Amino acid sequence: MAIRSAGLLIYRRASENYEVLLVHPGGPYWAKKDEAAWSIPKGLVEPGEDVLAAAKREAAEELGVTIDGIFRPLGEYRQSGGKIVVVWSIEADPVLDVNAIRSSEFHMEWPPRSGQVRSFPEVDRAGWFSLADATLKLLKGQRPMVVDLLTHLE
Repeated sequence: MAIRSAGLLIYRRASENYEVLLVHPGGPYWAKKDEAAWSIPKGLVEPGEDVLAAAKREAAEELGVTIDGIFRPLGEYRQSGGKIVVVWSIEADPVLDVNAIRSSEFHMEWPPRSGQVRSFPEVDRAGWFSLADATLKLLKGQRPMVVDLLTHLE
């Protein structure tokens, strides 16, 4: 059975267009990557956990804020490695400040084989991107989410 993750595609109206909130993964492997490295806030669904509850939990862990409102199912998307991401869209609170995110941390041995365990934020930054820019910044397997969001909004 494929690994399942859940996430939120958070959007806002910007003039006559839309923008989406994307997060950049923290840690040394992603530090110098930008294009095709960003993601929506998402993470693994725990055994027995409601999928929407998992999406909300993961967004809170990665952004440091609770996302609430009307969640609309967007779809299921297959990522590299076969993981399935179940996604909901939600219009953002207008005061959601991406410069004030507070991500949870993870621990890993760094540098490799050094015996030293260091902490890194799950997300090192977040940003609002136009739909066109988002398709360049997003991981390849998440790009169809932007097209589906636009279809839902029209």
